[in-house]
Amino acid sequence: MQLVLHTGTHYTEEDRLLKCLLHNKSSFAKRGIAVPDPSGFRGLFRATLNAMHKAPAGPDARDVLLEAALDDGSADRLILSDPNFFRTPATAVMRGHLYPDAARRMMYMAELFPNDDLEIFMAIRNPASHVPILFDKAIDKKHAAFWGDRNPLDLRWSQSIRMIREAAPEIPITVWCNEDLPLIWAQVIREIAGIELHEKISGGFDLLSTIMTKEGMQRFRAYLDKHPEMSEIQKRRVIAAFLDKFAIDDEIEEELDMPGWTEELVDEMTDIYDDDVTNIQRIPGVTMITP
Repeated sequence: MQLVLHTGTHYTEEDRLLKCLLHNKSSFAKRGIAVPDPSGFRGLFRATLNAMHKAPAGPDARDVLLEAALDDGSADRLILSDPNFFRTPATAVMRGHLYPDAARRMMYMAELFPNDDLEIFMAIRNPASHVPILFDKAIDKKHAAFWGDRNPLDLRWSQSIRMIREAAPEIPITVWCNEDLPLIWAQVIREIAGIELHEKISGGFDLLSTIMTKEGMQRFRAYLDKHPEMSEIQKRRVIAAFLDKFAIDDEIEEELDMPGWTEELVDEMTDIYDDDVTNIQRIPGVTMITP
């Protein structure tokens, strides 16, 4: 079975993405693609992964987990979306590392499904805007626990992704930047579903409609109707142009509230993040979706 793990990460439109996948559940099912309701599998998967910290899973664990996810149904491709695959926001940053438990938990997933084709799909986000949110949710905010001997300039998504690849080298990873998501939303949905880029989906502009004015969306849809032969690249250019004129400022501007952080630090973190995205693209087994 093709087993797709959408692992979030937290605060990267993961809930809205899941809703879009669920809106397409019926049409996907006709193609052998299952998008189960998260309430049916998340608790059991989390409990299993947590238990594997102490002992290996039993021989029937795979069948039990798939039965819970598929609810007695069948599929060729199963999409499991849970931003807590890598642990909760409370432990997302520990000792200055992003999702330090991700590698071990994906190694457990590979052990649970040794003969299935696993794939990881995940979004990353500029630590300058991401970490303040995660710090607010952290279970232990003391410097030693949250930062250890590191500092904000040491944060690298590439380190976390390399660790996952080393722990579970058989699992390919597809990554995108949350900042790019309005431009690549439809492609991300199609890539997760494993369908061709020209195939129709429901909700291809769900995210765009939340950050663009009503007038802008009306004009954008009218423009698409008049230019039905546009390629995906051309559509992205059009989206960027309409966002430049009709974006809702309050929806795209982020307020950062992290004690002790300066504007200069945030700018430096952003530059490091931009360079790190380039490094991620060079990691074997990793595919980056870009505008």
